[in-house]
Amino acid sequence: MRILLVGINYAPDLIGVAKYNTELCESLVDEGHEVRVITAPPYYPTWKIPTRFNASYFRATNINGVRVTRTPIYVPAQPSGGKRLIHHASFALSSMLPVLIDALSWRPDVMVAVAPSLMSAAFVSFVARRVGAKSWLHVQDFEVDAAFDLGLLRNHSLRKGMLRAEAAILKSFDQVSTISEAMLQRLAIKGLAPNQALEVRNWIDTSAVRPGSRMTKYRQQLKLGEGDIVALYSGTMSNKQGLDLVIEAAIRLERSHPHVHFILAGEGPHKMRLEQMGAGHSNIHFLELQPHESFNELMATADFHLIPQKAAAADLVLPSKLGAIFASARPVIAMAKEGTGLEAEVTGAGLVVPPGDSFALELAICQLSEAPALRRRYGDEGRKRALDRWDRRTIVLRWAEVMAGESNSTGKEESESAGANDNVALPVEDAVLR
Repeated sequence: MRILLVGINYAPDLIGVAKYNTELCESLVDEGHEVRVITAPPYYPTWKIPTRFNASYFRATNINGVRVTRTPIYVPAQPSGGKRLIHHASFALSSMLPVLIDALSWRPDVMVAVAPSLMSAAFVSFVARRVGAKSWLHVQDFEVDAAFDLGLLRNHSLRKGMLRAEAAILKSFDQVSTISEAMLQRLAIKGLAPNQALEVRNWIDTSAVRPGSRMTKYRQQLKLGEGDIVALYSGTMSNKQGLDLVIEAAIRLERSHPHVHFILAGEGPHKMRLEQMGAGHSNIHFLELQPHESFNELMATADFHLIPQKAAAADLVLPSKLGAIFASARPVIAMAKEGTGLEAEVTGAGLVVPPGDSFALELAICQLSEAPALRRRYGDEGRKRALDRWDRRTIVLRWAEVMAGESNSTGKEESESAGANDNVALPVEDAVLR
C-alpha cells in the first residue's frame, strides 16, 4: 500500500506521540509498504525548534525508508491554552499544501491523521474523499477534553463549539482508532458508530526494553547503592502529569525513609517549577531526557515506576510509558480512578491510588519500598503483559492488515462502480499494491 501519515510529531523527537508515529511508519516500511509523512519540525517536550531545522521546511528527507516533509509551525516558549490553539492551527494551515500535493501526485491508498493535532485532521479526511483514499484517524489524546478539564481553556461556549467540531471531524473518517478500551468507549459517547472505531494500542519493542540489573550507571552517577530504593518517573513534565504530587510525597518521606530516592527524568514546561520545589532535598534527583540507547538502562534503574495523574486527566490518555514499564519487569504505582482504563491495565502488576492524592501515593511508595517479593511478583506479571499485549510487531501487523482490508474494499467498490458505468478501472491488485 501507499500510506500518507499527517501528524504534528515525528522523529527525531524521542518521546510521546512522535515515538509511535515514527515506529509505525518505519514498521510499515519494513513490511513492504510505501510511507510518506507530513509533519512539523521537532520541538517536544522542550517547546523549542533546533536551529538546524529552520531551513528544512517543505523539503523532503528520507528517514529509515520514510519520506518526511516538514512544514513551518508556531511553537510558544510558554504553551498556555490560547497559544496551544495557535500552535495547532499553524500546523493545520502550513500542512495543507504538502498534503494536497502528495495526495494528488502520489495517490495514496490510505491517508492517516494523528490526533493531536485534530485541527489538521479535518483537511486529511476532506482530501482523502476527493482522491479515493481511505481516511483513518488515530486518536492518541482527547485534546479538546484535556484542554478544558485541565483548565488550559475555560470558556464554556468555546468548549461547546470545539466539541461540535470534534464530533464532525471524527464522523468524517472511514476508520477511527484509539489506544485503550476506555478511550474507545469515549469515542462511542461522542457519537461514533461501533463499526467505525477500533482499539490499536501503543506498543513497545520487548526485545529492546527488557529486564536488567538495577545497578546501572545512573545509580553510580547519583551515588546510590544496593540498599537504596529508586522510584522513577520518566517522560514529559507538563501540567497534566501532576508531578508536584511526587515532589510533595518525596519531601514528606525524606526523613522517615531516607533510603527511598526519587528520579525524575525528562523535559517539559513545568520542569523548572518542579526543580524549584525539590531544591535542597537530597532524595530528589532530576535528569535530562535520555538518549534512546540508554533508555533500557534508565528503566532498569528503578525499583518501581510512578505514573502520577490529576483527577481531571482520567481516561483522556493511556500513558504510553506503561508498556515500557511492563517490559522492564518493574512494578508501577499509578494514579487512576476506579473503573478507568489505566486502573484496569495496572491492577495485578502494580498499585493503584486515587488521582490527585499525594498521601495515598506516599503510602503506596512505603508499601512497595519495603516488599521486595511483591515488587518481583508485580514485575514478572508486567513483563508477561508486555509480551502478550504490547508487542510492537504484533500490533503494527494488525494495523496493516486492517488498512489492507479497507483498501481492498475500496478497490472493489471502485471497480464495481466503474464497471457499472462502462469505464475502465485498474485491477483491484494494482489499485491496492501500486
